[in-house]
Amino acid sequence: MLEPKRRSVGVISFPADFAALTVTLIVPMKVAPGHARLSEIVDAARPEVSIVMPCLDEAETLASCIQSAQRALKKGGLRGEVIVADNGSTDGSVVIARELGARVVDVPRRGYGNALIGGIEAAEGEFVVMGDADASYDFGALGPFIERLRAGDDLVVGNRFLGGIEPGAMPWSHRWIGNPVLTRIGRTFFHAPVGDMHCGLRAFRKEAFERMQLRAAGMEFASEMVIKASLKGMHVSEVPVVLRPDGRSRPPHLRTWRDGWRHLRFMLLFSPRWLFLYPGLALFFVGVLLSAVLLPGPLRVAGVRLDIHTLLVAGFLALLGYQLVLFAVFTKIFAIREGFHPPHPALERLFKYVTLEVGLGAGALMVLIGVIALVAAVVSWQSVGFGNLDPSLTMREVIPAVVLLALGTQTVFASFFISILSIDR
Repeated sequence: MLEPKRRSVGVISFPADFAALTVTLIVPMKVAPGHARLSEIVDAARPEVSIVMPCLDEAETLASCIQSAQRALKKGGLRGEVIVADNGSTDGSVVIARELGARVVDVPRRGYGNALIGGIEAAEGEFVVMGDADASYDFGALGPFIERLRAGDDLVVGNRFLGGIEPGAMPWSHRWIGNPVLTRIGRTFFHAPVGDMHCGLRAFRKEAFERMQLRAAGMEFASEMVIKASLKGMHVSEVPVVLRPDGRSRPPHLRTWRDGWRHLRFMLLFSPRWLFLYPGLALFFVGVLLSAVLLPGPLRVAGVRLDIHTLLVAGFLALLGYQLVLFAVFTKIFAIREGFHPPHPALERLFKYVTLEVGLGAGALMVLIGVIALVAAVVSWQSVGFGNLDPSLTMREVIPAVVLLALGTQTVFASFFISILSIDR
């Protein structure tokens, strides 16, 4: 007697025995669930590297850049994608990009930083390489960048001064003044471990970019990336790259003085220590030292007589310096609270002891001493029947009293303001 044939559909067999059917359907589900296989397929298809190019009317050079990037991906055996972050091109750049197989991301908000942020947010790769679409960089040189990222770095910045700058690729003012000065400021203010903060060819981990929370809309985006990576303690490195003359017939979008100032301004705003604290401490100590020297009487230095007018200036310097120090504290607390700066251990330890009550007490004490000094000056005036006094002697009593009153009042209100900034959300 012949046994009934089994019919199969795909990989699922339908035996005559229903129990066998149950085993056939359930056992594979335990061994390799369908959703696990699907996620593996999705992961295998997802690009490892996303190359992002900001674009605003780059029809002359865009094709060569896209093709160079595609060749680099193929040569390196990398799963990748090329993204053109278009910032409102009207010269056919979008058509060129799509015809060459690049993914176009429309970014309506104008600005170099806005274009890159839009393109990077749309990137699907674990690693992101950003580079200008003006043919000034060779995308075929991205191998060392990917190697550094695979080794564990969060951000890898190109260094044009190590790799070489071809004749005509960079104006002399940028090469010898702008870039070196701004890079030195970045290294001093933020301990940024790079020698070229503004290189347009760089690579980073997508998750590191998300942690940076970059916001700069313009060319200062390049500085913001390095600064925030340094402040957050990320692993930053650099590799040599060659800068070539760009292939455009029109002038570049970069404007020397405007964009240079935007970079400098951003660095100052992100460094309350250098913008407020150090100048404030210098002014305060100069003012206090001069006041201490001039309180007993006039002083002659190199034939110049310093008297009550200098004492008045010294008091003003002390007040101004103290105000700048307070600004530094306010700004630092705000920057930490908003996530611009990481928490500062020394500041946290300080505020465990310097509480609102301590600040109010110190301010009240300075006010009290100032009031006592003013009362003493009035008593001296009364002793002569409120008549004429020696201006030199009177001002030596009044100026310190007024300065202490002002410092005490500032301390009281600053203590309240710091407490407001420190309130948990």
